[in-house]
Amino acid sequence: MTKQNTFYCDRWILVVALVLILFGLLMVSSASMVISDRLYQEPFHYLCRQLIFLVSGLALAWGIARVSLSTWEKMSFALLLFCFLVLLAVLVPGIGSVVNGSRRWIHLGFISLQVSEAVKLMAILYLAGFLQRHLKEVQTRLSGFIKPMIFFVIMGLLLLLEPDFGATSVIAMTVLSLLFIAGARLLPFLLMLSGVVVAMATLAITTPYRLQRLTTFLNPWDHAYGSGYQLTQSLIAFGRGGLFGVGLGNSVQKLFYLPEAHTDFIFAVIAEELGLLGELLLIGLFVILIARIIYLAQTALRQEQWFAGFAAWGIALWIAFQTIINIGVNIGLLPTKGLTLPLISYGGSSLWVSCAAMGIILRVAHEVQSVSVSTSSSRLRQRVS
Repeated sequence: MTKQNTFYCDRWILVVALVLILFGLLMVSSASMVISDRLYQEPFHYLCRQLIFLVSGLALAWGIARVSLSTWEKMSFALLLFCFLVLLAVLVPGIGSVVNGSRRWIHLGFISLQVSEAVKLMAILYLAGFLQRHLKEVQTRLSGFIKPMIFFVIMGLLLLLEPDFGATSVIAMTVLSLLFIAGARLLPFLLMLSGVVVAMATLAITTPYRLQRLTTFLNPWDHAYGSGYQLTQSLIAFGRGGLFGVGLGNSVQKLFYLPEAHTDFIFAVIAEELGLLGELLLIGLFVILIARIIYLAQTALRQEQWFAGFAAWGIALWIAFQTIINIGVNIGLLPTKGLTLPLISYGGSSLWVSCAAMGIILRVAHEVQSVSVSTSSSRLRQRVS
């Protein structure tokens, strides 16, 4: 095989991501068996679906890893327009489906796609493309900061119409952090950050159900059989798990006590079955994955591969923020949000988008390594000559 056809694969990213995905498949099986049997008279219904999502997601990651980053950079604005299209489509009755009071899904026969999951990744790719083209303007002029923020404010408003406060928060934190890393001027950054914080706080306080969530998570035991029920059941799971857990498959809370045990609150089931040791090992894997992606991002930026670097930074930030929020919700440090645990929770949309993100990261690793190999070869030839 020639050097031109060699695909440089980052083994750390590949191995850790696969371990997380396979561990997630195992925990989805454990957390969903009882509810699956009750709803479908088949204990492995959710497991089989998740396995289908996994196989197709890995195929998607493999395909995306073979697409050059320059192609994604050229498509970045088209991806932004597609974001707006799907965000508008999901709000149309008959196209978007209402589940638990929110219109976030589009039914496509076998699967319901959660629009906000795909929007997170497409937003990151758009911003990485914008920074590739206008980095100097972002670092020196106010217009370089305002231009992308106009699009993201509109995107946030459309997400809030669903409503999806959790996805809006993750995208806002990721975008602002990425602009800060890119070297945006400090004053407009601080002003926008303050504006986002005030806007989020106002939305949370003025919307009755969000205000209830805010007040409930502070002391869920006062509403143990009402609005605090889900959080109290989650905390009971953590208490039962102790240091080493009750054993894989032996969770009691998943037996119809803990709602969304295989999706948003799967970390509580992990805590109950595998204990503090299992929690720390899982968090450690996420830390390794995120740290490695940041290392690749910084390497790409040093090579002046701006799109690759900022795309990798954006994906690392997104995974980090969503993981922190999901775990924070599960342990009662944050108000309840409908956010999955990346690579772990049940759901086709979440798993597909996570796999797509890993495909892009593997491509970043390939192009970064290709430049390093090319540079080393050039230096060697110069020394020889």
